[in-house]
Amino acid sequence: MGKEHIKNKKIKDVLEFDEKTNLLEQRAYKYRLQNREEPNLYRHLYSYDTIPKVSFNHRFVPQNMPEEIWITDTTFRDGQQSTSPFSVNQIVDLYKLLSRLGGPKGIIRQSEFFVYTKKDKEALQACLDLGYDFPKVTTWIRAVEKDFELIKQIGIEETGILVSCSDYHIYNKLGLDRAQAMDKYLGVVKSALSYGIVPRCHFEDITRADFYGFVVPFARELMKLGIEADVPIKIRACDTMGYGVSYPGAATPRSVPGIIYGLQHFADVPSEQLEWHGHNDFYKVVSNSSTAWLYGCAAVNCSLLGIGERTGNCPVEAMAIEYASLCGTNDGMDLSAITEIGQYFEKEIGYDIPPRTPFLGRSFNATRAGIHADGMLKDPEIYSIFDTEKLLNVRPNVLIGPHSGAAGIAHWIKDYFNVKSGVDISKNSEVVLGVKALVDDEYAHGRTTLLGDTELEDMVLIVDPDFYDNLVHNPRKKVDRSLD
Repeated sequence: MGKEHIKNKKIKDVLEFDEKTNLLEQRAYKYRLQNREEPNLYRHLYSYDTIPKVSFNHRFVPQNMPEEIWITDTTFRDGQQSTSPFSVNQIVDLYKLLSRLGGPKGIIRQSEFFVYTKKDKEALQACLDLGYDFPKVTTWIRAVEKDFELIKQIGIEETGILVSCSDYHIYNKLGLDRAQAMDKYLGVVKSALSYGIVPRCHFEDITRADFYGFVVPFARELMKLGIEADVPIKIRACDTMGYGVSYPGAATPRSVPGIIYGLQHFADVPSEQLEWHGHNDFYKVVSNSSTAWLYGCAAVNCSLLGIGERTGNCPVEAMAIEYASLCGTNDGMDLSAITEIGQYFEKEIGYDIPPRTPFLGRSFNATRAGIHADGMLKDPEIYSIFDTEKLLNVRPNVLIGPHSGAAGIAHWIKDYFNVKSGVDISKNSEVVLGVKALVDDEYAHGRTTLLGDTELEDMVLIVDPDFYDNLVHNPRKKVDRSLD
């Protein structure tokens, strides 16, 4: 309809009909590469000797949530660069847990592997041999001929390729200008296509890049190549330094909505070929990933527990919960796998999870305050984020310290001994008050740490042996999640 309304050639040179928005739009917004002799380092934002600044231009872009969204994983690539290397068995075990968490619909769609060491290749092959539909195994390689040959021999269909896009990298690291960098990158992508491999182009440092002078023109050329080769070339927008912000009206290069909208609207990148990869340097990694989804990016790239360079990547488990929040369904995800992933990292890998880490830390659904415990005795929903026992297989619990009070001790006894209804375990019951007196005495004599489950169990036995005998046949005997 719209196309028929453009009869005048002069108007056609300025306007065109966009079939995605069903609107007439200005052709002037087809951005061309802006080469320059000196790099644009955005010193008005990134002066280096001050905290990076956020600027606003008050341009608002529409939310455009894709029909389908998903998670991709980089635990065994970016994540593994920041920890002690995983063994082959550990990689296989974690890959199995990723598959279980993502469920049969593949909410965790892909997992990314290195291919350089003997161990890398063994782990990758072992995961391929499992024959899982999801997550699909992908790789990250250097832009050299022998690497393409290697992954082609393995049978990998898609690989990540580094195409750094800020002038910090192009001029100061690679020693190129923008035209030379684009020419080099396009040559690498053409080589991947010649091997029948789907390129996933990692736009490194996109939040310090000249968005309209390099990012959009380069992305447009990639989309043209993809159309010519009939291959869905993917773009991973990498917020390498965590500079991205989700604030409405913020200006590029830091605006996550602006980046996602711009890649779709000005470079014609389809949602399903667009992926966000964030880092947590400024505590924004989860909100930025969710924002990328909301504004049209189908995939967000994450790692288990958020492990990764410096402050880490976006946690897989966080985005699994975000998915359920935004979509209103688990879509087949087994969220209890989150708990097992955390236990595996601590027990098998020796990774220390901070106790207050959401969904995983041993204190994430625990309270120490007596007033909170009193509320939980009356109704768990008052101080519990959701039914963590049903969804994560972790019951809300109370950590006993100097401020837990009688209500906290009563809640601990009911939970630890799995007390059935009809047994008096109120905050005023004799056994609770007796245990509270022993707890108070501990702290009166200088104790500073929390009490463990075994210590508290012994106190119940001391206060009322008969009461203890009636309960001890059915203790919950949980793993001691206290901090001492």
